[in-house]
Amino acid sequence: MRRLGTVAAAFMLAGVGVAGTAGVAGAATGPAGKAAPATTCSTVWGSGTKSATDAYGGPLKNIKTGRNACYDRMVFDISGAKGKAGYHVGYVDAFHQDGSGEKIPVKGGAILQVYVSAPSHDPATGKQTYAGTAGKPLPGVNIAGYRTFKDTKFGASFEGQTQVGLGVRAKLPFRVQQSGHELIVDVAHNW
Repeated sequence: MRRLGTVAAAFMLAGVGVAGTAGVAGAATGPAGKAAPATTCSTVWGSGTKSATDAYGGPLKNIKTGRNACYDRMVFDISGAKGKAGYHVGYVDAFHQDGSGEKIPVKGGAILQVYVSAPSHDPATGKQTYAGTAGKPLPGVNIAGYRTFKDTKFGASFEGQTQVGLGVRAKLPFRVQQSGHELIVDVAHNW
């Protein structure tokens, strides 16, 4: 009987440990600016180039950013996407505007170049859907206070792709994923 009580106590403590872990995981996705409990962050994403050859073809609507306990996030809104979006994301030594080849300065210890298979205009009408200007910071994006992101620059919208230069603190691990109509690029705070 005594052994059964010890086993029950062990299971109860294990359950408390799991519940405590779930709370920490949920805190990692909470709003920026609020103190969160210590979090263990995965850095297994690697820093090599990541690509998907799928092509969506619809227009880019917006680019926004967010902060997390483990990474900084850039989100490309391709509303209306019915399938997977194509992309090509990787570190480059210098950021050159697609089409013209003109060098665009990007601040930070490393430059992550992002191509998304979504033009910044409506292909059917030619009307601009995202107000990016070559060589200028991304409109509406404020990365002040971010741990990893240091600069953003719009490159071009050329041949069905939009190009962005993302200045980061160092050549850090990153991942690319799609959730519904959003293509998401997360860059870790640490290795």
